[in-house]
Amino acid sequence: MFLSAASQRTQHIRLGHGIVQLPTNHPMRVAERASTLDILSDGRLELGLGEGQLTLELEPFDATLEDKRGRFLEAVQALIPMFGDAPSEFHGQYYDLPPRNVVPKPVQKPHPPLWVACTKMNTIRDAGAWGMGVLGFQFASAQQAETWIGAYYNEFLKRPAPLADYRRNPNIAVASYFMCSPTDELALQRNEGASFFQFSLESYRSSFFDPDAPSLWERYRLWRETEKGQKASNYTGGLIGSPDSLRNRLRKFERSNIDMVIFLVQTGKVAHEHVCESLELFATQVMPEFHEREPDHQAWKQAVLAGEIELLDPDTDATRVDGEQLPWEIKRRREAVSGG
Repeated sequence: MFLSAASQRTQHIRLGHGIVQLPTNHPMRVAERASTLDILSDGRLELGLGEGQLTLELEPFDATLEDKRGRFLEAVQALIPMFGDAPSEFHGQYYDLPPRNVVPKPVQKPHPPLWVACTKMNTIRDAGAWGMGVLGFQFASAQQAETWIGAYYNEFLKRPAPLADYRRNPNIAVASYFMCSPTDELALQRNEGASFFQFSLESYRSSFFDPDAPSLWERYRLWRETEKGQKASNYTGGLIGSPDSLRNRLRKFERSNIDMVIFLVQTGKVAHEHVCESLELFATQVMPEFHEREPDHQAWKQAVLAGEIELLDPDTDATRVDGEQLPWEIKRRREAVSGG
């Protein structure tokens, strides 16, 4: 509903799910809704998929932690042919679908770009093998980013295992808290929503629904007074700060060769005017520098996909070669280095 409304109020920005939980959504319904949104947005949909993590979000729909992966895999296999013009059918353990021509069809051909939620190294590898884009959270360190990106592209290039006949999408996006203000202090003051978002995730992951419990906001207000809550409220990581601070942090993202950063800004009770001011300040004072260098990143990616740049593989490459410690970032093929 929200993305449909956004599609009618925007013209250029891409609109993405983060995510459609496949084990609890029927593939035919997913195909219908995704195609409809792609039509409403004139071909701007990015289709984010996932399998879910918790019994809290799975069991009400008769899915379990044990079968969610199997349901996800079958759902992808059933879903993709539905975007095509011909009728499709699927017969598996969890879905038994007779021949049907699901309508409408998406504007983007053969289908909107596919993404999958990733929170751990093994799901990064899965995304690479499947040929789907990564939807992840901010990396803990530059070394972790380089390691995970190396794992992703090595699976993508060396061990491809697509789940169906779809167009592969080699991209990595990470989500980060965001608030851009004239000063670091003002950005932190305005971004109370980051700590609420953190509390909400922890509460969601660690408890079952209790209809008699206080509201989530009331529990957050109590938690905010604890030592852990105070630390979260004073969080200065992510992309929270002045244009200069954000510029410096984004350069680290840029060096790790991720493709996109997704802003987590409208959380908690962050004022709408502060959201708009933040986005405008970022667009005018920070974004131009990185847009100018985007061709460099695309050239790097094309070289990786063409095999001209080889990323170290955490599964197979030793960290030392010829007695020298190699960075986790990239290594040129020795033939290129030697001119051969």
